Amino acid sequence: MDVIVIDTPQLGDRSYLVHDGAVALVIDPQRDTDRVEQAAREAGVTITHVAETHIHNDYVTGGLELARAHGATYLVNAADPVKFDRTPISDGETVRIGGFSLRAVATPGHTHTHLSFIADDGDKQAVFSGGSLLYGSVGRTDLVAASDTEGLTRDQYASVRRLVEEAQKDAALFPTHGFGSFCSSGPATGADESTIGEQLTDNHALTDPDEDHFVQELIANLTAYPSYYAHMGPANTQGPGAPDLSVPESLDPVELNRRLHVGEWVVDVRNRVAFASSHLKGSVSFEYGDGSSFTTFLGWVLPWDEKLTLVGSREDVENAIRDLSRIGIDSPDAAVGTEPHALAPDAELASYPRVGWDGLVSGRADGDTVLDVRRTDEFAQSRVAGAVNIPLHELLKRMDEVPAGKLWVHCASGYRAGVASSLLQRAGRDVVQIDAAFDDAEGAAVPTDPDASRA
Repeated sequence: MDVIVIDTPQLGDRSYLVHDGAVALVIDPQRDTDRVEQAAREAGVTITHVAETHIHNDYVTGGLELARAHGATYLVNAADPVKFDRTPISDGETVRIGGFSLRAVATPGHTHTHLSFIADDGDKQAVFSGGSLLYGSVGRTDLVAASDTEGLTRDQYASVRRLVEEAQKDAALFPTHGFGSFCSSGPATGADESTIGEQLTDNHALTDPDEDHFVQELIANLTAYPSYYAHMGPANTQGPGAPDLSVPESLDPVELNRRLHVGEWVVDVRNRVAFASSHLKGSVSFEYGDGSSFTTFLGWVLPWDEKLTLVGSREDVENAIRDLSRIGIDSPDAAVGTEPHALAPDAELASYPRVGWDGLVSGRADGDTVLDVRRTDEFAQSRVAGAVNIPLHELLKRMDEVPAGKLWVHCASGYRAGVASSLLQRAGRDVVQIDAAFDDAEGAAVPTDPDASRA
């Protein structure tokens, strides 16, 4: 039995191709299934089974379409109220897949109907834990409903204990979440691999002997999660179709200018340095870069289900289309090119200053506002003295709370500050983007306030 990891770092998730050299099982596939199919071709195996650990909250699954494309058995919890045909599986049931068996273990906590799977070829085991047991922690338990959170957290505490009892201590552990996904709860680690035995000694969900303490601690440390999560469960229950990953024909200048003029969402995916220097007035900055922040923040910040036009290089636009399809944002339009004046010669260009912390120290005038767009939990830990906090994901709805005058906008790394600065300028505000790490502020002689009681 061999396990091939298909990593999606843009969302902090992993899918798995499990095979015996001839036939294969896919667990928790992302919507862009061509990556899984390529891995299967390279391994020389046939996909005969696809399995879901749960109805996912943070991405649109590719499981249904992958199973249909390969005539594979699609294993989904019998208790999940899905709207499509699947092979129902329940706690304790075992399925034979070539040279290994797959056993379902009920592990409620991340969702009420969560399953983990134990694969066994007679010599070794592999545990696929989805959003249950992660490296160092467990999946978050507040995604179903606020009223269910405490009960699900208690379920999670019991579930991971049952799972480690059912598996061998040397079994390799393969979670779906926990690699930067907001579906994980702290203190999940960024480890590349682990075993059940290692988690028994390192995972707070297994080492904390006090269930009440575990529940209180986990719930107290849950932070905000992307608003687009609300749309993932319904899409996955209904049965998502295959995405269109093609790059559309580039918009002509007249149409692009029209969209800017009427206030449609024109998303510039170039790097934030280039955007600050020159961009189409009315466009907003969501730098694609390595993709690590793009999808999460675009899906979290912009209104859901409104038409998007992407602006940038063909490579960045193509990558952005793929990444957005994973959260159900399909078929955006595009204006392909990196020179704003060439894309829409008649459109007005805009820019704003971009500085480091030294620029704030030397340039800030009395009456200017430092606007911190980090999450409230980040702001509570430490902040620039006198700063105003409006988290990026709340900014569009709270524009009327933004103080008047010049705004010096910062976050933890510069990415969110770039997005926020573009949104504020689009709304007619006077902005300066602080493109610097917050950890460097104190060293640049920026007064900071670590006293959370004054937040």
